Amino acid sequence: MVLDKQIAKKTAELLLQINAIKLEPENPFTWASGWKSPIYCDNRIMLSYPMVRNFVREEIAKQVENLYGKPDVIAGVATGAIGIGILVAEALGLPFVYVRPKPKEHGRQNQIEGYFEPGQSVVVIEDLISTGNSSLNAVQALKEQNADIKGMIAIFTYGFPVSTENFAKEGVELHTLSDYENLIEQASETNYIKENQLQTLLEWRSNPQEWN
Repeated sequence: MVLDKQIAKKTAELLLQINAIKLEPENPFTWASGWKSPIYCDNRIMLSYPMVRNFVREEIAKQVENLYGKPDVIAGVATGAIGIGILVAEALGLPFVYVRPKPKEHGRQNQIEGYFEPGQSVVVIEDLISTGNSSLNAVQALKEQNADIKGMIAIFTYGFPVSTENFAKEGVELHTLSDYENLIEQASETNYIKENQLQTLLEWRSNPQEWN
């Protein structure tokens, strides 16, 4: 859920400006899943732009406090959300941990890096939501260590129905700074995309698995 439309559009504008999000309907990308897509999102690029990363840090930190007060710990989902997670934790003066996709195969075999105590409240930070599977895998790892998950805040979501279903099934509250609808609206209003490209982008969103 997007909490503030103006923040959603501003976030989309900034991510487009620095090419963290690229829209190329005529030259689609191929995702790791094999899906063809007219959009590619790499929010880690924003870490190289101080103004953008500061904006994202401040807005996520505000949402954490407005929604949950101050949790005991901020957790980032590896690897994409480690950077922004640390920035948010620093802004709030809170401890930080990050969660690997799976436990290490050597050493202490940690999946969660950093220290927190069972029962502590945790807000999870993510950079991008597609199906939600990897994000919820991190949540499950934290729950297995008896973390009290308050919710997740991400920079951007494609808003696929499958992700909505997955978060609802797991009972995890998700909020994002921006989403696909606000991105397309901002791109159209600023002439980043043309009218015929807009139609293609809307068609993809309605059926991404079979779009070509």
